[in-house]
Amino acid sequence: MTLLYMLFDPFFCGFMYRALLACLALSISAAPLGVFLSLRRMSLVGDALSHSVLPGVAMGYLFFGMSLTAMGVGGFIAGLIVSILSGLVSRYTSLKEDASFSAFYLFSLALGVMLVSIRGSNTDLLHVLFGSILVINNNSIIAISIMAIFSLLTLIMLYRIFIIESFDSTFLQVNRPRCLILIHGIFLVLVVTNLVAGFQILGTLMSIGLMMLPANSARFWGRNLPHILIISMGIGILSSLIGLECFYYTSLPAGPAIVLSASMIFFISVLFGKHRSIYSRIRR
Repeated sequence: MTLLYMLFDPFFCGFMYRALLACLALSISAAPLGVFLSLRRMSLVGDALSHSVLPGVAMGYLFFGMSLTAMGVGGFIAGLIVSILSGLVSRYTSLKEDASFSAFYLFSLALGVMLVSIRGSNTDLLHVLFGSILVINNNSIIAISIMAIFSLLTLIMLYRIFIIESFDSTFLQVNRPRCLILIHGIFLVLVVTNLVAGFQILGTLMSIGLMMLPANSARFWGRNLPHILIISMGIGILSSLIGLECFYYTSLPAGPAIVLSASMIFFISVLFGKHRSIYSRIRR
């Protein structure tokens, strides 16, 4: 009984309850995208995109202060601009897409930190880079929920074409090149949308954490893609619960605590997962 009280007591606080709702929405929408990023071997591209939203977030902060709406819109626009520019560079030059993203990500990170430093304090910079659940309000919950629902519905509608592009992009490139460009663009928009939704809790530096770590962990437990997608959502939710509990009882930063929880689950999956883990290979 005492254990149950300790587990559920934190979420009777208003800000903890709102943080939990936001994390649940992010886990359900972002983790499946992480699975597709992993299948496409674009994990580091996702990390670069998470940094690319920083200048937009910083511009929103520079003109409107700690307005999550302004920072979210700015981050979304910045992420789209970086995606488009990186795609154009990789398409019309000999530079590969991952190299192009890495160049833009470094520029975006430096520019964003400089913009925040112009007006804000070190505390404001830490909130932007690493997130803060204390700033999550009802409007933030509504915005995050809308972005999560939009992302999930789009993923469901384009599920089959995303699978084709992930496993056999050459087929689309030969037969439907324009379709390939469109689908790739839509996918990047979904990734940016989830990164913008996640920066409020995890910050711009670690918003990719709730997307990639549960996705990579799920591959050690699921046998096929639908199972992996569902398991990734569950791991994201579990990581959020553990991280928020750690924040409440130990006063650790919420964002890093959630990402560290997801990392621990990843290490456990690597060692003892049901499929392709170290334990399963030794046992076989």
